[in-house]
Amino acid sequence: MRRHLAGAVVPLLAALVVTTAGRAADTSGVSVKVDRTDVSTQLGRTFVFRSTIVNHGARTATGLIAHLNVLSLREGTYVDPEDWSSRRTRYLRPLPGGGSTTITWRMEAVNAGSFGVYVAVLPRTGAPRPPTTGPAIRVGVASRTTLNSGGILPLVLGIPAALGLATLALRLHRRRLE
Repeated sequence: MRRHLAGAVVPLLAALVVTTAGRAADTSGVSVKVDRTDVSTQLGRTFVFRSTIVNHGARTATGLIAHLNVLSLREGTYVDPEDWSSRRTRYLRPLPGGGSTTITWRMEAVNAGSFGVYVAVLPRTGAPRPPTTGPAIRVGVASRTTLNSGGILPLVLGIPAALGLATLALRLHRRRLE
C-alpha cells in the first residue's frame, strides 16, 4: 500500500511543480507602460525613458525578462540594437500581486531617421506565448551637420589662407628683385 501511495504522490507533486512554474511565468496578467511615446533628438545624443511593468494578478509573478527592441520605421535603414543600448535585457525580480517595477533605459541615437522602440516582457521558460509589449515610442533622430567636425575647420580655412599669403609674399619678393 505504501508503495502504491508513494507512486501516486510523486507524479502529483511533479505536476504541481510544473503547473506552479507555468503559472508563475505567465505574462497574461502583466502590462508594460512607458513614460513617453515620442522622443526627438540628434544623432550621437543620449536619451532616457522609463518603462513600468505591472503585475495585475493576485499571485507573485516570477521568472520574467524585460527586453528592449529597436527598429527602423523607414525601409533601407540598418539598425544594430546593440549600438543603441548595451543593456537591452533585464531579468526581473519577482513581482508581487498588484506590484510593479520601473526600469530606466539609456539609449544613444546612432542612426538618423525615424525609429520605433518598445519593451517586451517574456517568461524565462521560453514558453511559446506572445510577449507582453508596451506602447511603441517613436524616436525621431535628426542628422547633425556641423561646420567644425572634429576640429578640422581651422585646417580647411587656414591652409588655403597660408598658401595664398605665401604666394603673395613670393610675388612681392620677386618684384623687389626686378
